[in-house]
Amino acid sequence: MAKLRFFNFLTRKVENFTPIDPPNVTLYTCGPTVYDFVHIGNWRTFIFEDVLRRTLEFAGYKLRHVMNITDIDDKIIAAARSKGQDTREFIEPFEKDFFDGLKKLNIKPANVYPKATEHIPDMIKLIEKLLAKGAAYKTDDGVYFDISKFPNYGKLSNLSKRQIKVGARIAADLYEKDNPADFALWKYKKPSEPSWSAPFGTGRPGWHIECSAMSMKYLGDPSASSGRKLESFRTIDIHTGAVDLLFPHHDNEIAQSEAVTSQKFVNYWLEGEHMLLLGQKISKSLGNIITLEDLKKKGFDPLTFRYLCLTANYRSKLNFTWESLTAAQNALNNLRLEVRNLKTIDGIENKFQNEFKHAINNDLDTPKALSVLWEVVKSDLSDGTKKATLLGFDNVFGLGLAKVKPTNLPKGAAELIQKRERFRRQGKWVEADKIRQQLKKMGVEIEDTEKGPKVKIKN
Repeated sequence: MAKLRFFNFLTRKVENFTPIDPPNVTLYTCGPTVYDFVHIGNWRTFIFEDVLRRTLEFAGYKLRHVMNITDIDDKIIAAARSKGQDTREFIEPFEKDFFDGLKKLNIKPANVYPKATEHIPDMIKLIEKLLAKGAAYKTDDGVYFDISKFPNYGKLSNLSKRQIKVGARIAADLYEKDNPADFALWKYKKPSEPSWSAPFGTGRPGWHIECSAMSMKYLGDPSASSGRKLESFRTIDIHTGAVDLLFPHHDNEIAQSEAVTSQKFVNYWLEGEHMLLLGQKISKSLGNIITLEDLKKKGFDPLTFRYLCLTANYRSKLNFTWESLTAAQNALNNLRLEVRNLKTIDGIENKFQNEFKHAINNDLDTPKALSVLWEVVKSDLSDGTKKATLLGFDNVFGLGLAKVKPTNLPKGAAELIQKRERFRRQGKWVEADKIRQQLKKMGVEIEDTEKGPKVKIKN
C-alpha cells in the first residue's frame, strides 16, 4: 500500500496512516441534517470526504464507508411544525436534494446511509449501558451524559478543563462553543413531538448519540454486513466532518462511545475547513446560503464547483466568489477540451504519476496535484500516454473526464488543415491565416507547435 499522511485532529499532527486491518479501512462521515437544502459550504465538506475516499482507494485500500442521515433533531421538529407538516413529510424534498446533489457532483455513494429514526433501538441500548455504568443520569426532562465521569472530555477540540461547569446541563442539540456541559442523550416526550418507548422513559434521542450508535453498529468487523454487538467493538479507522463539529458533536461522540466500550473510538479525525462568502462562514443560521440550484440558474455546471474546491487544501478556508467560480469553469472547460482531443489511450507516464501520488498522499494536497495535472496537459507526451495519465488522476479528482468523448473533425476540416500547412511551408502567411479563420468558424482552433499543428475542437 502507498504511504498516506493525514493531519489528525486528535494529535494535531500530520501522521502516517496505518489502518487497523489493512487493506480494509473503515470510514464514517457525518452526513446532512435534512431540514433545508444542502448549501455549498456543506458540499465542500462532502467533496473533501469523497476525495479522501478516492485517495484511499487509489492507494489500494478497500473502503467500508458509512454516512448518516439526521432525520430527527430540534431544527427538524421546529421547522416541520412551522410548516404544519409531520417530520417525515417535511424532510422528503431535502433528502432528495441531497442524493441528487451527490450524483451531480460525482460523489461516490457510501456503502450505507443509516437514518437516525431507523436506529432508535441501537441508541436505546447505548443509553442503557451508559446508565448502568454511571456515565449517564436521569432528570425530569431526559437522560444526560455526565462529562465529569469522562476524564479526557474535550480532548479532540483541546477544550480547556477550566471551562467545564460540573453539573450544568444543556438540553439543546447545539450550544455555544464556550459552554461545555452535560449533554442530552434522550429527551422525554413533549406534545406534538415524535417519540419512542424506552426503558428509561418515552421520548426521542439527542443529536450526538445517533452517530455513536450507527458508526459502532456498521464499522466494527469489516465482514459484518448488518452490524455487530457493542461487546465486539473495534476502533474505527477514520471519522470526518467539518471543523465546526469538533465541539461539541465530535467530542461528545468520543465521550459517550469510549465510556461504553472502554476502547478508543476512532484513530484518525479529519475535519474540513469552512467555505466563506464575503469573509463569513456559509451557514443556514447566517442566512447566506448558496445551493447547487443557485449555481445552475447562473449557468454553472456543478462539477465546476467541485473543481473550485480542489484548488484549495481541505484544511484551508476557501472564499467563494462568482469570479473564482467562473475561473474554475474556464479551467474545467479547457481540461475537457484537452481530453476531448486525445483520441487514443495508452500507458501512464510514471514521472508525473509519482509526482501526483506524492502530492495527493500528503494530506490530500489537491492544489499541488492539480498543478501536476496541468503539467501533463502542457507536456509533449503522446496522446495515448497523456490521456491515460489524466484519466488516472481523475480517479481521485472525480471530474468525470472519462465521460468526455473524443470529437471527430467536422467534414472538410482535415483537408483544410493540410492545405494550411502547405501554405505555411511556402511562407504564404495571409492564405494560411484565412484558412485558420475558416476553421475557427467550423469550431476548430489551430495551435502551431514545433511538432506541427495542434487541433482543438470547440463544438
